[in-house]
Amino acid sequence: MSDKPLRQKADYIESLRRMKPNVRYDGETIPRDSKVFMPAINCVSTTLELPMDPQYKDLMTVKSHITGNTISRYLHIHQSPQDLMAKQMMVRTNCRIAGGCMQRCMGMDALNAVSVATWEMDQALGTKYYQTYLEYMKRYQENQWIGNCAQTDIKGDRKARPHEQADPDAYLHCVERRKDGIV
Repeated sequence: MSDKPLRQKADYIESLRRMKPNVRYDGETIPRDSKVFMPAINCVSTTLELPMDPQYKDLMTVKSHITGNTISRYLHIHQSPQDLMAKQMMVRTNCRIAGGCMQRCMGMDALNAVSVATWEMDQALGTKYYQTYLEYMKRYQENQWIGNCAQTDIKGDRKARPHEQADPDAYLHCVERRKDGIV
C-alpha cells in the first residue's frame, strides 16, 4: 500500500458535519461544526496542519510499523525510547503552537497502553487480542481517525469539600510536609 495523503483540517471538519447532530447545548441540538466548538476544532486541527509544514513534518510524522506508510505521530504505536522522546517533543511543540491542549495526547497514550496490555495478555493467556488490536490499528491509521480519552477522579461525596471526605484518599492531599518534600 502506498502512502495516503495526510488528513487535512477541511477533511476533519467535513467528517464532523457528516456525523449525527446529537450534541445538546443551551437547550438546543447543535451541529458538530457549530461555532461553539470552533476553538476546540481549531486546536485539534493544528495536529493536522503541522505535518504539512516542512518545518515540522519530520517531528509530526513517522513510518508505521503496521502499514509501512507515513502517518501522523498521533497515530503511532511507540517502538523505541527515541519514539517516546519524539512524541514528547511533538506534543510540547504542538501545545506551544496551539496555545494549549490539542485534545489528542490521552487518546494516543491509551492506544499505546492497549498495545502493551493486549500483547502481555496474549503472552500470559495464549489469546489473540494483540492481533485483533493490530487489525484495528491498521484501520485506525489508514482512516487517520482522531481518538480521545478522558479521566476523572472518584469525587467521593460531592457535597463535601476535599478535606471533609470520609475517605481522605478520594482527592489528592498533603499527608506530611518534610524537609525533603511533601508526602
